[in-house]
Amino acid sequence: MRALLAYLRSDPLLANLQHKESWAETAPFRRMKVHLKREIVTMGVPGVDPTRLVGTYVKPEDWNALISDPEVVVVDTRNDYEVAIGTFQGAIDPHIRTFGELPAWVEQAEALQAHEGKKPKVAMFCTGGIRCEKSTALMRAKGYDEVYHLDGGILKYLETIPPEQSLWAGTCFVFDERVSVDHGVVPGTHKLCRACRMPLEDGALDSPLYEAGVSCPRCHATTSNTQKARARERQRQWELAKARAARAADAPQ
Repeated sequence: MRALLAYLRSDPLLANLQHKESWAETAPFRRMKVHLKREIVTMGVPGVDPTRLVGTYVKPEDWNALISDPEVVVVDTRNDYEVAIGTFQGAIDPHIRTFGELPAWVEQAEALQAHEGKKPKVAMFCTGGIRCEKSTALMRAKGYDEVYHLDGGILKYLETIPPEQSLWAGTCFVFDERVSVDHGVVPGTHKLCRACRMPLEDGALDSPLYEAGVSCPRCHATTSNTQKARARERQRQWELAKARAARAADAPQ
C-alpha cells in the first residue's frame, strides 16, 4: 500500500492526494478492485460540480461547535440503513434508500425552507466526505450561502475526536467486511446480512426470518423462494469451501 500511494502521488495531479488508514486483524476486503467511472457517486442532477462550487470544509476539531449551534440544520446524507446504526446527535435523517433520492428530499424538507426570506445554515456529513462534495455543491447551486461539510467525513471524526468529547451516537457503517467501526476507527460489533449486504438490526439473529446467507428481517419479503434457494446453495458451497480451507491449514506440513 505504501508503494501504491507513493506511485499515485508521483503524478502531479495526485500530489496532494489524501488517504485514510485504519487497522483490522483480518483483511477487510476480499480482493482489490479497480473500476473506471465517470464519477464516484451519482446524484442525477446535471451541472452539480464540486470543483466549481462546494461547501465550506470543517475540521473534526471544529465540528462539535458547528452542529451545536441551534441555527444550523444538520443533515446526514447517507442511506437509511447506514443512519439506522449511528449518526450525530440532532442530525436529520432524510430516510433515503439511495443518494440519488437526496435532491428530491432537499426540495420538500421543512427544515431547509427559507424563513423570512433567508435560507438556513446547513451542515452535511457522510462516511468519508465524498458524498458531501456533491450534496454541498447541490445546496450551493440552490442558493444556500452558508453550507458546511465535515472534512474527511465520519471516519476522520472518529479517528480524531476522543469518545468523551464526541457527539457521535452509535457506530459507523462501512462497505467492507468490518461492517462498522467505532471511535478510533476500530471494527465494531455489527454483523452483515450476506443476502442484502446491509447491517443486521438488533435482534435480527433471533428472528425466524433470519437465515445465514439467505435472508434477514429487512430483506426476507423482497426475494422469491427461487432466489432464496439459490442463496441457500451459495451459502452451503461457501461453508464447504471454508471447512476445506480450515482442514488444509490444520494438516501437517
